[in-house]
Amino acid sequence: MTELVRYAVDGPVALITLNRPERLNAMGQEMLEELSAAAARAAGDEAVRAVVLTGAGTAFSSGFDLKAQAENRPQGVEAWRPVLQRDFDACMAFWHLEKPTVAAVHGPALAGACELAMACDITIASENAVFGEPELRFGAGIVCLLLPWLVGPKKAKEIILLGLDNVSAAEALQMGLINRVVPEGQDLDEALAVARQLARVDRPLMRQTKQAINRAYAIMGMDQALAEALEIDTRIEGEGMPSKTAFLDIARKEGLRAAIAWRDGRFAGDCDPS
Repeated sequence: MTELVRYAVDGPVALITLNRPERLNAMGQEMLEELSAAAARAAGDEAVRAVVLTGAGTAFSSGFDLKAQAENRPQGVEAWRPVLQRDFDACMAFWHLEKPTVAAVHGPALAGACELAMACDITIASENAVFGEPELRFGAGIVCLLLPWLVGPKKAKEIILLGLDNVSAAEALQMGLINRVVPEGQDLDEALAVARQLARVDRPLMRQTKQAINRAYAIMGMDQALAEALEIDTRIEGEGMPSKTAFLDIARKEGLRAAIAWRDGRFAGDCDPS
């Protein structure tokens, strides 16, 4: 059986790879469990001093697995709560990890995967990387509402409320969503080089400084805001939106490609907002 998340160590750097390239590394519940386990493994490995996160194949990740949702839909708030908590915890593990985390992004990094890339301390993107939060366009909420904390409320509202899924690497860099843009195919090499630099910093100094930065955001209310946003998303998913029901019905009957075409068609021009 293929590992959904690969874990390797090269000197002081752990490399965690989302490994479902045939599905653009769509993150189902099993993959998220493996991802959380990989983050915990890196946290507990004394030899590891920095972590790089990337995706196999042509994508970082297309986001949470909508095909799996179409085939097996939780019903009600309490059924959704552990599912969304698992999604949230897998992303935020990289924010809270005491060791520095670097995301190497190429191709799509959308929805939950965009949030995962943002949760890493440093994000390196290939020129062909594309970011976005398209959830509202198919009736879903935002699991990990980090975007306003990185890019400010104006850009966050534009991306989230319009459901943009076409933010280029250059645009993402300009708005502060990522740190660096490199030529196509060089994102992983650059991320590994950055991780090796981070690994040279004294461990207590790195740990305490990262904690101090994160603590500043916690004092500003980020932890509470993220928890409240997750609760809102839990209610959204538990109550169910008509557009998501329609989207998942099409995905189940005709395939995810057809569902995405239906979603995009709804926003192609003037349409009935009901």
